[in-house]
Amino acid sequence: MKTHDSTRKFGCTVVGGGIQGTYLAQRLLEDTPFDESDVRIVDPHDRLLASFREKAKACGMETLRSTFVHHVGTEPFALESFAEANDREDELVPTVDYPQRPSLDLFLDFAEYVIERKGLESLHHQASVEGIHDLPNATGFRLETADGPVETDYCVLAIGHGGRYRWPDWATDTERVEHVWEGFDPEASVDRTIVVGGGITAAQLACELSATQSVVLLSRHPLEWEVSEADPPWINWSHIKRNLHRHPPGSKDRFDEVTAARNTATVPPYLYPEFEARIDEGTVTLTQGNVDSAIVENGAIRLSLDHGLHLRADRVVLTTGFEPVFDHPFVERIVGELDLARGYRGMPILDDDTLAWQDEDGRSVPLYASGALALGSVGPYAPNVPGVRRSGDRIAAAIRDDLDRAKGDAHGEQVQRVATGNGANDTYRH
Repeated sequence: MKTHDSTRKFGCTVVGGGIQGTYLAQRLLEDTPFDESDVRIVDPHDRLLASFREKAKACGMETLRSTFVHHVGTEPFALESFAEANDREDELVPTVDYPQRPSLDLFLDFAEYVIERKGLESLHHQASVEGIHDLPNATGFRLETADGPVETDYCVLAIGHGGRYRWPDWATDTERVEHVWEGFDPEASVDRTIVVGGGITAAQLACELSATQSVVLLSRHPLEWEVSEADPPWINWSHIKRNLHRHPPGSKDRFDEVTAARNTATVPPYLYPEFEARIDEGTVTLTQGNVDSAIVENGAIRLSLDHGLHLRADRVVLTTGFEPVFDHPFVERIVGELDLARGYRGMPILDDDTLAWQDEDGRSVPLYASGALALGSVGPYAPNVPGVRRSGDRIAAAIRDDLDRAKGDAHGEQVQRVATGNGANDTYRH
């Protein structure tokens, strides 16, 4: 709907149209009184999941690290059923001591099926959110976008890592250095590439590029092999409550617990056979060390390492991850505008049961966090595909319960007015 000044007004607006935002919009439609006219997904890309698709293509991803029950649909076994119905069971890849994982093509085709079947693209408003403000005389928010303001009763932040990528000091403003997530062209014609990083993205990219060129994989540490982003018990809410919520919200202890539990910069064992084969063929070379400096000379880039080795290539591709979302400029703006509470290293202080952000007075506001912003409450899987279901459980239930309470309060007030003879002809919109 639109208000009298053409400002769009919705029941709940999801900021971000990636895996988290797409999933959470479904939960709002399925588990709350909201219908399609009440929910919007605001995202600057031309389609839902566009950023995920681009990143997966850039790094040469062929299969998901997460299992077949973790996807954008709300029914855990829906992707498996989709594969069976389309004779694509062979794209559910066996994994030693771990459930099957979907191919990237199967995962994305199923996602497109879900988006089309549930009409989610019709909820997508293509715009960037530049700021969020309290409504002056009502509960809710005014979102400032490049396409005009949006008013909403509830807001869910599903912004992922916020699109900021980590560049080492030596790489800043250096020619022939690219970040894998920032306009990198994997099909560019070169003879030799240095891939900097030591996690799954680095290993996938090195294997992908080595089909057409020689690759040096430069890691600061020996490669570590882990099946998943964290130990599987961290998927369970009871484990999260017992091991994470025992620490005060926003505390250093809670931050350290999550950091220790995340298998950051690790490579899943299913990549090992291909990676070892590339090394044996001589198309991939594994090197360990820290970069002291980078110099461009004679049409190539030369990296000088801390132990004296020099590496030379046509280009360097960084797979060095993301900057922390806790201090993202957008987050900084809304924290200041809405007087939101943060803890150690800027970690949002959320209500652990609802994922509603708390203000400085300890009160919940109808602004909910998912993904990396919710690490302190949802745990180490929060930014990844398995974590979105845990976030959805909390957020959808919290909004549904709040709407039910508001409806009950309004009904009770109306009954009281009728009983006392005051406002017997008033009309209430619930």
